[in-house]
Amino acid sequence: MGHIDCFSFGERQLNRDLIEQKDIVEVGASADGGSMRPYCLSLNPKSYIGVDIQEAPGVDLICDALDLLDKLGPESCDVVIATELMEHIRDWRKLIHVFKNLLREEGVVIITTRSLGFPFHYAPFDFWRYEVSDMEEIFRDFEIMCIEKDTRVINNKITPGVFISAKKPKTFIENNLDNLHLYSIIKKARVANINNIDIINFELFDLGKNYFFKHNFLPFIIRETLSKHIIRPWRNRKAKH
Repeated sequence: MGHIDCFSFGERQLNRDLIEQKDIVEVGASADGGSMRPYCLSLNPKSYIGVDIQEAPGVDLICDALDLLDKLGPESCDVVIATELMEHIRDWRKLIHVFKNLLREEGVVIITTRSLGFPFHYAPFDFWRYEVSDMEEIFRDFEIMCIEKDTRVINNKITPGVFISAKKPKTFIENNLDNLHLYSIIKKARVANINNIDIINFELFDLGKNYFFKHNFLPFIIRETLSKHIIRPWRNRKAKH
């Protein structure tokens, strides 16, 4: 779910020259969580596609973010926007690969996400925390236009995050990110990857019995499998009829 500072950052980075008669893709675009759709449409894009994993207001394409490259094809858009999404994607390397390769030459990506110090939050789960240095390394193969720390205060608490805009160069050679470790809120350390046992242990020992009671005693791995293969497809089919 985005917030006003995320969208304000996006608006400051995306002027008319970057939007007008260009193809825009926003990932995690449900209007329920907030979207940059109104701003983008006000600048007369050639196309705007709002993507999310299930039917909702503001969603034009129902698709898992990790499958977007297969769905839309390489170099199919000029701007990719993802606000408050990255921390919720377990396979963050694949998502970055998708974003970078969706873009045409000199296309722009806008990302906002959370940093260390922001508490665990669902949607549907929470895996990673990104710092400015992480984003600098992740987009070392792009031209970084702007990178900022999010230092907003809510209820007298700082809610740390990082915002970045970056441009794909004409001579793009993708950076290998296999050796980059990110801070995992589940492992409480910088790690290369998270496995299923890590997630279950976090649920058992950190989230506890109230969490399991809330979710009918089903761990996240089972809930996500059911959601991906049964519940979301059923809801999406129902919404079309």
